[in-house]
Amino acid sequence: MFALSMGYLETSVVVYLRALYYPEGFNFPMKAMDYNLAVTEVFRETATLIMILSVGVLVTKLWLHRFAWFLVIFAVWDIVYYVFLKILVDWPDSFFTTDILFLLPSMWTGPVIAPVINSLIMLLLAYVILSSKGGKNPVGKLSRNIWALLIGGSFLILIAYLKDFAVYALEYRKLQPSGELTLNQFLIELPEQFVPRSFDWLLYSSGVLMHLVAVCLVLYQKRRISDNV
Repeated sequence: MFALSMGYLETSVVVYLRALYYPEGFNFPMKAMDYNLAVTEVFRETATLIMILSVGVLVTKLWLHRFAWFLVIFAVWDIVYYVFLKILVDWPDSFFTTDILFLLPSMWTGPVIAPVINSLIMLLLAYVILSSKGGKNPVGKLSRNIWALLIGGSFLILIAYLKDFAVYALEYRKLQPSGELTLNQFLIELPEQFVPRSFDWLLYSSGVLMHLVAVCLVLYQKRRISDNV
């Protein structure tokens, strides 16, 4: 219920912002936004992550299970956000519509289907970790190889989301006399001019594949433990 409510809350904020800045419908490049409002939005996203993490921590004592519950809440929140957005403002037009996914540490962009796939894999991983047999959960920790796959895959996916804007920011920086970017330029000027050009599907798919392999290894680890009990 918390994740569903958070998803609707996230949608409502975006609906308000689009009513203010995109009454004709959202499209790139972004409209000029007040600096204080842009900073407020960045900290709102930070607060959202803290809220989701806090609930995950309160659910159970074992850190691996807290991590799993964090994945559950985050994934449901993300999927429900798009469901409500489609219901309320009939957006996105398709799963391949490009969206602004996040603003930390900089703008993430990609087709809507990409975070939805990530969320579904999060739910799958969480289920594999949390599902119990006979009232007992044999998965108390994950091997180093599994963590390496999860972290490495997440890193590749993160680069895929950040790459387009990062390349644009580097090109923009080269044109500046000082060769540097101010915070105002990074938060306001660049987003006002940025139009996503491409999404690195190869990089993204590699990260997704690593996550799926990690899920399979968790299942294998779980079976071995169960067989030995």
